[in-house]
Parts: sequence; C-alpha cells; structure tokens
Amino acid sequence: MAMIKSALELALEKTKDLKVDPEAIAANELRQEGKKAAGLYLDDPASSDLGKKLSACPKEKRIHLKTGMLEILQAQLQLPTNEAALEKLERIAQGYAALSEGSGLLGGPLGGAMTEKKIQGVFQQLSAFLKQYIDDMKQVEQAIRKQWAPKLREKERQMAARMGTDFRLDPMTDPEFAAFYKQNVGAVREQYQAALDKAKVDLAAMLGVEPK
Repeated sequence: MAMIKSALELALEKTKDLKVDPEAIAANELRQEGKKAAGLYLDDPASSDLGKKLSACPKEKRIHLKTGMLEILQAQLQLPTNEAALEKLERIAQGYAALSEGSGLLGGPLGGAMTEKKIQGVFQQLSAFLKQYIDDMKQVEQAIRKQWAPKLREKERQMAARMGTDFRLDPMTDPEFAAFYKQNVGAVREQYQAALDKAKVDLAAMLGVEPK
C-alpha cells in the first residue's frame, strides 16, 4: 500500500521550486515599518517623526516606506460622523505633508516644498468639504424624518388603537422607514465618498505613490 502523504509533505512538494525574492521581502518589510511609524504618529505625533524617518531611508528604497505610511494615513481619511471626528484632520494633514520631501516633478527640497504647499491646499478644501458633508447629512436626515412623520403618526395611531394606550414608535425600528432612510442617506454619502476617494488618489499622486 502506497504511503499516504501528509498535508505538510504535499505543501512542501508544491513550494520546493518557488524562489524567494529578497527584494520583495525587503520592500514589504519597509512597507510594514512605514505603517507602524504612521500608526505611532497618529497616536502621538511627538513619538514618530515621519519626515525624518523617511529622509533617513536610502532614496532608492524610500518609496516602500512612504507607501506603508500613506496607507495608514489614507485609512484615517474618512467621512466624519460628527464634528468631533474632524479634530484629527489637522494631524492627518501634517502627516501627509511630512511625506512630501523629495516628491513632485522637481524632486529635492524645492520639489518637496511645492508638494507640501499643494497638500496644504487640498486639506484646506477637504476641511470645508467635510464640514459641508456633516451639515448636508443633518439636513437630509431632518428632511427624511419630516417627510415620513405623517406615516409614522398613522402607524402610532394604529398601534395605540390595538394596545389601548399611547404608543411611540422609534422610526429606525420600522423596517419601511429604515429602508427609506438608508436609500436617501446612502445616495448623499456615496456622492461625498466618491469625491473623497478622488482626493485621496490626487494626494497619493502628489507624493509619487500609486494609490491602493
């Protein structure tokens, strides 16, 4: 009877001819290092100087470190749920600016300064854009609730008649209202998200990084 090979043996057979790419491994390690540095920076800006860390990296390998940093910064650039969520925008903006050294068409200090100025301009626009998003979402929600109010009151009246007592219905527990709310709020959110995604792509291009 032929010996039954273990799963480990089969896996080793399949991978024995695979070649390890040292450059790819090194690039991934730098990317992970960049992600860690950006995470530390967002938690405590004084604990991680992104620009200094980037400058200390050999120029030919810098893109991998910068890519990891950018991935974390991009992930934090989201549509806010309230005004408090906007407080971290300045920190994110400074993080992006720190990655501008040597970026842009000119490269070097001059190219970096020009890129940093462009990034600052984009974030000024983003600040106004995200505040407008919060205001628009509030207005949309108010309009939806106002439009739905007559139907909600009628449902409350019917429930009160059945139960023999006053009844108040939380609109979000009503499947019909929840679906209506999700559809209309979602449409507004999608428009803003598309614009924010475009801004992320533009910012990444300014830094010479292909967006993920």
